[in-house]
Amino acid sequence: MSTEKAEAIVIRQADFSESSRVVTFFSKEFGKFSALAKGAKRLKGPFDAALDLLSTCRIVFIRKSSGTLSILTQASLESRFSPVSGSLNSLYGGYYVADLLCSLTEDEDADPEIYDLAYAALKELSDPEADSAASIIQFEIGLLRRAGLFPNLSECSVCGQSVTSEKKYAHWVSQGGLLCSDCRRQEYSGKSISAGAVAILKRMSGEGSQLSERIRLTKDQSVECHRLAVSVITNVLGRKPGTLRYLNF
Repeated sequence: MSTEKAEAIVIRQADFSESSRVVTFFSKEFGKFSALAKGAKRLKGPFDAALDLLSTCRIVFIRKSSGTLSILTQASLESRFSPVSGSLNSLYGGYYVADLLCSLTEDEDADPEIYDLAYAALKELSDPEADSAASIIQFEIGLLRRAGLFPNLSECSVCGQSVTSEKKYAHWVSQGGLLCSDCRRQEYSGKSISAGAVAILKRMSGEGSQLSERIRLTKDQSVECHRLAVSVITNVLGRKPGTLRYLNF
């Protein structure tokens, strides 16, 4: 056992006893892990409001061996997720970020870039001036890229020809790539995607991309980009994320 410190986002909570909770964090230093927060349910508990869902906090915990709950000893609030008033996409977009972190990341697999993506997404979803749809899509694409799940958008998966604006394409989900119009067959099922959406997705998947801060996606572009990301996520999980039903694109 060792005592560790971390910067973390609260992504899940579950009751453990009358006074305690099991809290799942996604941390910059250790990735995703769960810890027992003794006394967290008390009105004047030892952690105050630091453990609210989607809060960012500084924590100290006793790290146990793999497969055993760590013990949370300290938590201080750094920032609280504040969804935009009247915006359901802002509110449920935050829950969706937590949902994807829970389902698409491995326990104790640290990835500071994924942490930064999540932190940036929650910050943008709290900003009335930000495009919530673009912020959600940026997080989806960034997470898939870091997890090695983002499809190949550079060439057709069958003929290998480079993607150009002159042809129409379909997203071949099971093979993790695109099909050009010349290669598309009934046995190669896939949903159509425009060359414009492909170009946007390429830019959004670039290292350090913050496209959501620079442009506003059209409704059609948002739908196409989000649909591709959800297709990949659903294929990996074998189901659609539960929070997805509350988002409106």
